[in-house]
Amino acid sequence: MLSLRRATREDVPTILWFIRELATYEREPDSVVATETDLLRDGFGETPYFHVLLAEWSGEPAGFAFYFFQYSTWTGTPVLYLEDLFVTPSHRKRGIGLALMRRLAEEAVRANCKRFQWAVLDWNEPAIRFYESLGARLLPDWRTARVDGDALEALAKRSALS
Repeated sequence: MLSLRRATREDVPTILWFIRELATYEREPDSVVATETDLLRDGFGETPYFHVLLAEWSGEPAGFAFYFFQYSTWTGTPVLYLEDLFVTPSHRKRGIGLALMRRLAEEAVRANCKRFQWAVLDWNEPAIRFYESLGARLLPDWRTARVDGDALEALAKRSALS
């Protein structure tokens, strides 16, 4: 049956496998460049940048939630940000996604978060319906902005006066 637990260092290969499976589902299988070394360093060191919940069904990896905390200047409180949520196709429709989201909500409440947020691809209708069934609102006025790769390097080197 279902069990949820916090990931440990020993789970890093499984976490990376889930990340790659999610990237394939999101039609970006070649975009994952993260390595086990990266995940070990950044998630299981002295000051972790992220946390992971693993869902197991009868001892078999079934899903994961990859999250971290931000801070809201408007509410003056932390925000739990869900970076990735994925349940393997063979384990869907068993309540695993709901169990992970509920556990994350509990974590947010314990941490005094006034907000729990995430992004969803506009074409991912099953996920959108699922999130709305949980009471989530899609924010139509907000767009995700990203600077990465060469553009990030150029911005870092750009003079404030140019």
